[in-house]
Amino acid sequence: MAGPGARWKRHIVRQLRQRDRTQKALFLELVPAYNCLLEKAELLARISEKLQPKPNDVTPATLQGPWEEESGPDSDLVPSSSTLRVKWQEKEEGLRLVCGEMAYQVVAKSAALGALESTLEQRQSTLAALQARVAELREEQARQTRQVDAQRALNVAQRAAYEALRGRARLQEAALRRLEEEARDLLERLVQRKARAAAERNLRNERYEKAKQARMSLELKAAAQRTVSISESPNTIGDGIREEGKTLALMAEPVSPKSEAGEKWLRTFRSASATSLTLSHCVDVVKGLLDFKKRRGRSIGGASEQRYQSIPVCVAAQPPSQVLDVLDAHLSEVNAVCFGPNSSLLATGGADRLIHLWNVVGGRLEANQTLEGAGGSITSVDFDPSGSQVLAATYNQAAQLWKVGEAQSKETLSGHTDKVTAAKFKLTRHQAVTGSRDRTVKEWDLGRAYCSRTISVLSYCNDVVCGDHVIISGHNDQKIRFWDSRVPCCTQVIPVQGRVTSLNLSHDQLHLLSCSRDDTLKIIDLRVSNIRQVFRADGFRCGSDWTKAVFSPDRSYALAGSWDGALYIWDVDTGKLEGSLRGPHCTAVNAVAWCYSGSHVHSGSRGLWAGGSRTPGLGPLSSTCRAGQSQSDLSAVHI
Repeated sequence: MAGPGARWKRHIVRQLRQRDRTQKALFLELVPAYNCLLEKAELLARISEKLQPKPNDVTPATLQGPWEEESGPDSDLVPSSSTLRVKWQEKEEGLRLVCGEMAYQVVAKSAALGALESTLEQRQSTLAALQARVAELREEQARQTRQVDAQRALNVAQRAAYEALRGRARLQEAALRRLEEEARDLLERLVQRKARAAAERNLRNERYEKAKQARMSLELKAAAQRTVSISESPNTIGDGIREEGKTLALMAEPVSPKSEAGEKWLRTFRSASATSLTLSHCVDVVKGLLDFKKRRGRSIGGASEQRYQSIPVCVAAQPPSQVLDVLDAHLSEVNAVCFGPNSSLLATGGADRLIHLWNVVGGRLEANQTLEGAGGSITSVDFDPSGSQVLAATYNQAAQLWKVGEAQSKETLSGHTDKVTAAKFKLTRHQAVTGSRDRTVKEWDLGRAYCSRTISVLSYCNDVVCGDHVIISGHNDQKIRFWDSRVPCCTQVIPVQGRVTSLNLSHDQLHLLSCSRDDTLKIIDLRVSNIRQVFRADGFRCGSDWTKAVFSPDRSYALAGSWDGALYIWDVDTGKLEGSLRGPHCTAVNAVAWCYSGSHVHSGSRGLWAGGSRTPGLGPLSSTCRAGQSQSDLSAVHI
């Protein structure tokens, strides 16, 4: 910018000098002429003074003599003074006119010179302002130049840092690819090892079953050759059986003495003539009692009414005391656990998009079936009232329906626009309710796979439960909402402290158990619609937004899993902590289930078990394994 600034400055100086020369040339001609005129005027004034006649010089014509007339021809050659005076007066007038004109021109030129001087001063002030502005602009230019240099230096540093980051990112990507390849290799080896372990275990189980059947056949043949005396007294019957049929104690262990078939043995005979009964007949009766497993069956083609015989009734539940079974179930975390209505079938769902069905036999879990076809992680599992269908909520914006005995999904309930977090049957197998993170709750007609009603809510729905005509939903905005199937709007809202993670309705539908992220469990009395009890415990914390809490079947206890892998049990009547079970779980317990008969509790967690201890009094465990194998990650806790 130094070159252009010097050029325009020189141009202004050149223009000013040219103007000075032009105006000075005009004045250089005018001033000498004016001085000349002044000199001529002074000269004329002196001449005029000399030509003025003096009084003694005037000679009247009358006084002239005759001699003066003779000199007439010579006097014509000399002009008279009057003539000279007239001439000089004319010249003086002309000079005065010229002087006046010159004076007028001088005045005009002076005015023009004053205007030019004012213009010059104005331009000089403008030039000074421009020079000051130029100085400011130069300073600004210098400052901007310094900033540009600083920015360039910063850009260079940032480019160097960016290149370094790119280099590190390439190294990290290469390391990530190597780790992924190693993970795939490890996963393949783990799958192969699990498959081999499953095959070996299946082979051992098969051999054990064959040996057990052979041993039982020999014992039954030996027992069939003996006879036993039976009297009319129930005590005598029991003593006789214990004395003569000790080998049946192991066989009769799974049979409850309160069952109808058990009471048949405790009744007295009406006929007094029945004094003896062969042991073979007793064995046939016991085999008939123990044959419920065959009637329930594992055959897919069996009728549903042969699979489910009766629903157990819990008279008085007791808190769990020891671990009966700890097995692997899923490749990743277990999010949902649910018992069937007959308490002998258990469903587990996890993030591996599989649902496993397990038979609960004598406190042990036996693989029954794997339900496939889920489009996303399983977040909720529920049985219909008959136990013949399984409904699951998934992360693929839909709920899916399976028929027990069929591996593939029967129906897909699509319509949500975000993750489905809860899916529950209503009191009939033909209707269901789902809740989602898209802030809607939907009612479904399962006969037509049709959404019969959509309820819009202001917050995420984390869980739902259903009563006779009511739908209860727990939400992320710390509120529990009640919806009547016959009324289009919300009938009631109960606020709680903390995001609601789960809801559980008692069997009499009079009390609601809620679990929330403020690390409390609350019991709501639905008859008066208020919070009746609040359960807290030192160390109890919700591990996730879908941590489940359940009532015991007789509503005597409340059970929930904590973030540290412990199970906490509260007494509903006293409101005090009954106890906590610690041990097998090493991560947060997400799901718990208490069977309808009150005999078992099952739970699921997110991590792997670090040890193999089976110390009585420890809580249940869930871990990960390859889906489809005959092992379970859920632990059955004996009560």
